[in-house]
Amino acid sequence: MLYLESERCIYRVLIEEDAEALTNLVVQNKRFWSIHEPLHSPEYYTKNFQLKRINDSMHQMNMRREYSFGIFLKNTKELIGHISIYSIKRLPFSSAFIGYSLDERFTRKGITTEAVECITKFAFENLDLHRIEAYVSPANEGSYRVLEKVGYQREGLLKQLLYINGVWVDHYLYAKLAEEY
Repeated sequence: MLYLESERCIYRVLIEEDAEALTNLVVQNKRFWSIHEPLHSPEYYTKNFQLKRINDSMHQMNMRREYSFGIFLKNTKELIGHISIYSIKRLPFSSAFIGYSLDERFTRKGITTEAVECITKFAFENLDLHRIEAYVSPANEGSYRVLEKVGYQREGLLKQLLYINGVWVDHYLYAKLAEEY
């Protein structure tokens, strides 16, 4: 099983036994995460749907297209978020996207920065990627500040990129190159 760690957290691929904890996490953060993400159907917030997400993610990992990790506190082993390297493209691109969500109770403590640093290192060192990108809403200051702390550079503004809660929302494009790592 793929397992990484940082000072306060463990990052491991979610397995079927994590479906209930993942369901609880998405239900507890439904309102908080929906500020910057599209609302999901009611089915999304069920254990069966989260189990399917876990199985889909494992399949994607086996094909080397995505690596999704649960973020677990070291001291309690509690699942407090998730982070992924996804949409992996091999040469001529050798790139991927990074995305993450953290339980609202643990924001503003540097945990997301720690997670992004760890998974960025994994992507460059173990997946041999050249470029990692992230989309983030200009309204999501906490998220783009995390990227900036880890050395991602803002490359531009993508107009009306995502349809979120009835509105087309602009997003910044951030990226980090292997040579900047």
